[in-house]
Parts: sequence; C-alpha cells; structure tokens
Amino acid sequence: MKNLHKVIKNRFTQEQIILAKPVNREIEIFDKSVLISETDIEGIILYTNRRYQTLSGFLEKELIGSPHNIMRHPDMPRGVFKAMWKIISEKKVWRGYIKHLCKDGSFFWTLSYIQAKLDKHGMIIGYTSSSKVAYDETRKEVEAKYKVLMGNEHIDDKYFMASESYYRIQMVEQSKLSE
Repeated sequence: MKNLHKVIKNRFTQEQIILAKPVNREIEIFDKSVLISETDIEGIILYTNRRYQTLSGFLEKELIGSPHNIMRHPDMPRGVFKAMWKIISEKKVWRGYIKHLCKDGSFFWTLSYIQAKLDKHGMIIGYTSSSKVAYDETRKEVEAKYKVLMGNEHIDDKYFMASESYYRIQMVEQSKLSE
C-alpha cells in the first residue's frame, strides 16, 4: 500500500517527521506578532521564533534541522517557490503570500518577506524570513490566482516573478486582464 503521508527527514537528528494530511481548517490568528525563521543556503531551518513554533504546531526540535518546506501546503504552486529562490539568490527581497501547512493539517496564510543573509564579503550564507498575518482581501485574490496557476505548465508564469504582484491588489487585477 502506498504511503499517503509526506515524510520529512531532519538533517540534524535524522528523525523522520510524518506530516499530516491537509484539512480544510484555517487557524485564526489573533496575535499580530511577526513569525521569524532563518535557514542555511539549502533551506534547512536553523532558527524559528516561538510565535512560528506556536502557530505551526511543530516543536523547536522538529523544526531545527528540517527543510523549510516542512510547512509547504500542497495548495501552493511550485512556481511561487521557483521564483522565490531565483529572487533571493540574486540578493533581492522576495515578498509574497504563503499558505502554511501546520503539523495537525490545518493552515494559515502569511505575507512573507524573504532575503539572503550575507557574510562580510557579500556571499550568501543563509536566508531570513519574516512573516505577518496576510491582508485578507489581497490573500483572497492571490489564492484565486494560485488555483489557476497550480499545474507544472505554469511554473514559469511571469506572475510568479513579479513579487510585487503578491503585495499589490492592482497587480493582481492587471494579471486577470491578461488571461
């Protein structure tokens, strides 16, 4: 029988973390504090603040050493992350709406800002992410666009490379006109 759950291997502890299947239950976020995480250059988590841990439902020891995509919700188009990696590897700031998968299968949305961490010589040594509660109206627009762009045939869609499009409603509206 095929394993229906995604398994993540923690690089530091070698433990396997079995991720819950997504459920249609959004977490209500009342506290507006920022979620912060840091990774190495391969996207392995090195730090998360307590707020990040609390919302995700994962323990610190589960997160530290795991790939950041431990919280990637399957509703997120691959093109979002392909564009994100291109932008941050160019030492630019990426900002976008992300639907996160919690340990129990529930989800929450954030507006995230991700950028490279540089050493004193300007070389990338990792990445930092700060996220806040998503703006609801814009999130709904982005979520609808993501549904349209889910397939691999859309992985290089120009919408994903326009990181501003995640932030500004008018960019979302312009992309609707070009469909």
